[in-house]
Amino acid sequence: MGAAALSLVIVFFIFGRTAAEKKTVAAAADAGHAHSGAFDITHFITDAKLKLSSSQNIMVGKLENSVSRGDVMGQQIDAYNKLAAFWKDSARVFEPYAYYLSEAAKLDNSEKNLTFAAQLILNNLRFEQDETKLSWMATRAVELFEKAIIINPANDDLKIGLGSCYIYGKGRGGGSEETMKGIQQLLAVVKKDSNNMKAQMILGFGGLVSGQYDKAIERLNKVVKAQPDNMEALEYLANAYAAQGNKPEAVKWLKVIRSMDNNPEFLKQVDDKIKSLE
Repeated sequence: MGAAALSLVIVFFIFGRTAAEKKTVAAAADAGHAHSGAFDITHFITDAKLKLSSSQNIMVGKLENSVSRGDVMGQQIDAYNKLAAFWKDSARVFEPYAYYLSEAAKLDNSEKNLTFAAQLILNNLRFEQDETKLSWMATRAVELFEKAIIINPANDDLKIGLGSCYIYGKGRGGGSEETMKGIQQLLAVVKKDSNNMKAQMILGFGGLVSGQYDKAIERLNKVVKAQPDNMEALEYLANAYAAQGNKPEAVKWLKVIRSMDNNPEFLKQVDDKIKSLE
């Protein structure tokens, strides 16, 4: 992905304002990076525990020990779920929450729990700007979606989720091969149902990050026509026109977006974007 395309994608994530709204569980620290530059969840949890109170550390220690001692799968699943709940509700740190929830889901191996954990991680990775965390989240979500698809291979929503992980994950960071993996998953869905607007929209975003602006615009126009209130598709479409160099169309769609929200901070961001194009 070229620098211009990347900057436009970043613009979306800045002015899309959904990052703060959707990532409700904040990370406690910028920890967890091993010397290799990869994200290490074990190191991250160790560092995060340093910020806990003494009573919280005792509680976490007991739960962690119960996982290693549990000789029955049900006991391990219960311990993982309790650890997930602790990091979500008490500590409010996303990464350990996602990790323990996904570990419980893998042991339980039910479509419902695998899908819930995968979708949770996908919803958050879409707005992650740290490349190492993004890679870790995408890899974990892909694994969960793949396990769910084995259970229910006819479920198109699972295939859309899997394709989204590739596109919003490493694909967004410039991994063209990852983007193509996602696009292939999504193309299989729209080949069966061309009116699946969720798949069409993510394909549009895939076209945006891979520099295929004409294809992105074609798909996103289809989504916007079917779903005129789809703010996310409108933002992608405006960015796609801007990346293509069609500034009048980009401004046109930015003005449509502007008319749909009255948040002063958001309106200023849109106005700044319009001024940069006019």
